[in-house]
Amino acid sequence: MNLSNLSRILLIQTAYIGDVILMTPLLENLKRLAPQADIDILVNRNNASVLSNHPKINELLLWNKKERKNQNLIRLLQKVRKKKYQIVINCHRFASSGIITALSGAQQKIGFDTNPMARWYDQRVPHALPSDLHEVDRNLALLKALMPELEDDNLERRPKLYPSETDYQIVLDYQTEPYLCIAPTSVWFTKQFPAERWVELLRALKFEGKIYLLGGPDDRNACEGIKQESQLENVINMSGQLSLLQSAVLMKGAILNYVNDSAPLHLASAMNAPVCAVFCSTIPDFGFTPLSDFSEVVDINGRLTCRPCGIHGHRACPEKHFRCAYDITLNQLIKVFEKVPCPQ
Repeated sequence: MNLSNLSRILLIQTAYIGDVILMTPLLENLKRLAPQADIDILVNRNNASVLSNHPKINELLLWNKKERKNQNLIRLLQKVRKKKYQIVINCHRFASSGIITALSGAQQKIGFDTNPMARWYDQRVPHALPSDLHEVDRNLALLKALMPELEDDNLERRPKLYPSETDYQIVLDYQTEPYLCIAPTSVWFTKQFPAERWVELLRALKFEGKIYLLGGPDDRNACEGIKQESQLENVINMSGQLSLLQSAVLMKGAILNYVNDSAPLHLASAMNAPVCAVFCSTIPDFGFTPLSDFSEVVDINGRLTCRPCGIHGHRACPEKHFRCAYDITLNQLIKVFEKVPCPQ
């Protein structure tokens, strides 16, 4: 397809923050191939801040899922139809976004074949889990559906975010000495390395610089518990103190970032920050591994018949033992720290 004739494009990703970040390579490549086009992004309102200052985005369309979800969906669909997009590309795999795509009125509607509304798309791209493909590459396959002649070598794979100058200035105050970052929480319990194991790691590292615990306002109590239990004066609870993009800037300057399989992992990828990603109930083969130049994945040695227990994890371990987390050793995590190619 000749993208030079396009003027109005919509990308949709209404899932989690990490999913929005992993959509950005699609956005970057699409804008490079169609620089004249206005590209709008439809996201969950709660995730919009991660795309602040993005120079490739014309307009953010925000969906409030928490209040009057269906009414807001109808209003959003009406707005989408008025925009008269030529192409709608849906990176989301669930019915709500599929309805918007199918009824958008766009000339070309592209999305994954696993979306319940995919039968009404013009082009359906396979999506499988587990898979040999990273989620970034699955998203880029949506672009290749438009332009089959595209070569992988000509596509940018790393996510990209655009913190402001103010974001960088705010974070400077926390960068006066070498530091580590740990993002110990997740929306899903079984994606979280246990709090007591984070405490053990903090003590075992014997790191003399600052160690920042990162998270949102809802993570404040969990991070404070880890800080207090560690009894270490150099551990600082930063939960709720920084925006997403400011957290990303802080992670960029860290010696190493310890994260779960959750949004901070993808913040690290977008900033090319050194990262150690701990996978508990989920598996790397789902395609959500880090993309930084220095990145290590840590999970259990060996297999568990119950792992993975789901794509997103659970509120509690279905088997009650949570071995996918507790069988990860501190030595595995410390070895990653020892491999970081910078002064410690």
